Amino acid sequence: MTRVALIDYGSGNLHSCARALAAAAGDAGAVHVTSRPEDILNAERIVLPGVGHFADCAGALRAIPGMVEALDEAVTRKGRPFLGICVGMQLMADMGLEDGETRGLGWVHGIVEALEPAPGLPVPHVGWNELMIPAPHPVLEGLGETPHAYFTHSYVFRPEDEAKVAAWTEYGPPFAAAIARDNLIGTQFHPEKSQRLGLTLLANFLKWHP
Repeated sequence: MTRVALIDYGSGNLHSCARALAAAAGDAGAVHVTSRPEDILNAERIVLPGVGHFADCAGALRAIPGMVEALDEAVTRKGRPFLGICVGMQLMADMGLEDGETRGLGWVHGIVEALEPAPGLPVPHVGWNELMIPAPHPVLEGLGETPHAYFTHSYVFRPEDEAKVAAWTEYGPPFAAAIARDNLIGTQFHPEKSQRLGLTLLANFLKWHP
């Protein structure tokens, strides 16, 4: 049975994420909501949710003694599959510019900056958008011919290397809907709110062997 650690750091749709992960895993996985670094080190897969401001989320994560160190050990050294959701994906960046400059985890080089929509489009961006997937990725397989996912955000991840963008979407200018490298993937959209597409993506993540 796959052990999945869903990180509780006071930010994120923990209950909806836990329910969606459990539904996607079925009898093949056990989802553990935890704020204990030792659980992160023992998990086979790690999910970092996030709702709110980049600075608040980064501060809350670093406020848990040993959490960032455990994440670095499990994800970057041991290569455990990692999924970041919304601000959880943004925290993979070097820096976020929301509420000043705040250091991220530095796993994918780039910055998180304010969304600049087409004229007349409101911010935050809330609703369903189509995903454009430039190259196959195991976690993004089987999402349908015109996959739509649910977004709610005001900031976007701008990676230094656009090859790290696993999916794009448009709200005016295009922006990264998913970021991936090696054993890491993150989604700006919310799989737990994206109905069938989200469950398919989560099931793919739980079977993924990068």
